[in-house]
Amino acid sequence: MQRTHKFLLFILFALTLSACSNFEKIRKMTDEKKKYDAAIRFFKKGQYDKASILFEELLPILTGTDQQEIATFYQAYCDYHTGNYEMANFHFKRFAETFARSEYYEEAVYMSAYSLYKNSPQFNLDQSGTITAINELQNFINNYSDSKFREETSDLIKELRKKLEKKSYEKVKLYYKTSEFNIASLKSAVIEINNFQRDYPDSDFNEELAYLKVQSQFDLAQSTIESKQKERFDDAIKYYQDLVDKYPKSDFLKKAEKLYDISFKESDRIAKLEAEYKAARDKEKSNTSKVGAGDKQK
Repeated sequence: MQRTHKFLLFILFALTLSACSNFEKIRKMTDEKKKYDAAIRFFKKGQYDKASILFEELLPILTGTDQQEIATFYQAYCDYHTGNYEMANFHFKRFAETFARSEYYEEAVYMSAYSLYKNSPQFNLDQSGTITAINELQNFINNYSDSKFREETSDLIKELRKKLEKKSYEKVKLYYKTSEFNIASLKSAVIEINNFQRDYPDSDFNEELAYLKVQSQFDLAQSTIESKQKERFDDAIKYYQDLVDKYPKSDFLKKAEKLYDISFKESDRIAKLEAEYKAARDKEKSNTSKVGAGDKQK
């Protein structure tokens, strides 16, 4: 059994060496047509790494020939199929620029944008690439409104926007999670929630974030200096009312109502203190004025 296993490994090794040797022979061919035909065969067999090497070597020689168009188009697809999406984007774009009248032109423009979609990073990473992909895909729709790729392109844009939405949501949650006793983070949490609600008005996350806005504003009011507390408690009250108006059956209402009750009582208490302080100051000013007037009469 062990000998059979070793024999099979030896055969596999020998075949690999033979295949490598044959491929190197093809690379050294001086007959461009045979080399080109071999590249096409590798491509159609799905051996994109080998096809790509041959096309890369052939393209400078094929400039101006009938084979240049297909070689350039297939090279771009080789990059795509091997996961080299940045180069695929570059080569598809170059193909479209070089062969504007090609039957593959529209497909190349689409694949250029699609390669950017494939290269879009996970939502927790920098999303510059995602934004670029969305712009390229949107440009494709704008320029080819009747394209057979239109519906698929629209779906890709929605998917990428969902990724940006998730990124923005996680950013809000991060501010909220790190906001305890941190006024700057509490302010940022409220600002980011406002931004999120503006940018993604139909998001499924908005109900939760509407509650978190109440919570963050309440925490901010409690953490801030006394002179700013009433204004911030009033904002918490407003955000609670917004939550009730938009989500009257929300699961977050019970929690939010407790914050509302405390905010309302605190705002009312501070208002009374301010009124008493103002009345005391007005009385003091009035007494001072009377004393001044009496001194003048004397």
